[in-house]
Amino acid sequence: MLNLVIFGPPGAGKGTQSDKLIAKYNLHHISTGDLFRKHIKEQTDLGKKVKEYTDNGILVPDEITIAMLKGVLDENKGVTGFIFDGFPRTVTQAEMLDKFMKEQGTAIHAVVALDVSEDEVRTRLAKRKEIENRSDDEEEKINKRIFEYYNKTMHVLPYYHGQGKLHKINGIGDVEAIFGNICSAIDSVK
Repeated sequence: MLNLVIFGPPGAGKGTQSDKLIAKYNLHHISTGDLFRKHIKEQTDLGKKVKEYTDNGILVPDEITIAMLKGVLDENKGVTGFIFDGFPRTVTQAEMLDKFMKEQGTAIHAVVALDVSEDEVRTRLAKRKEIENRSDDEEEKINKRIFEYYNKTMHVLPYYHGQGKLHKINGIGDVEAIFGNICSAIDSVK
């Protein structure tokens, strides 16, 4: 089993590279945002709790997120591995994920951090906004997501560095070259 975490600010190319990694390594993609929306739509007990928190502007407690992740792992016993996108966002969540994965008889094997400057991220997001004809109210959401990454989420990286699992990859350049660098890093831990 191969389990990965992909990090990077909004617009770093996580989605593009995740799709390529999923295809190459036959991984199951886990996005906590997608999980939250799925549970809310299906009105599960967890989804009702998530909706209550999000409707009140409160972060979903880690225990609920972990319970959802456990459900995904239980439903996908036959896969060759997972790629986590959007989780963990804090050191506490990283510690909980490690504990949870250990209980499942596995671990996080590599953490890929796409290294892209804030200026480059803003340029990419402005281009994406133009191409996709997104509204101006997206600007505030984008600013919040960028702030969240550079001021909070990025602080999880030293935790994984301390475990020898962190692989920083230059996220600027040719998509295929970036993918090749990611694969080289992953293959070195397999």
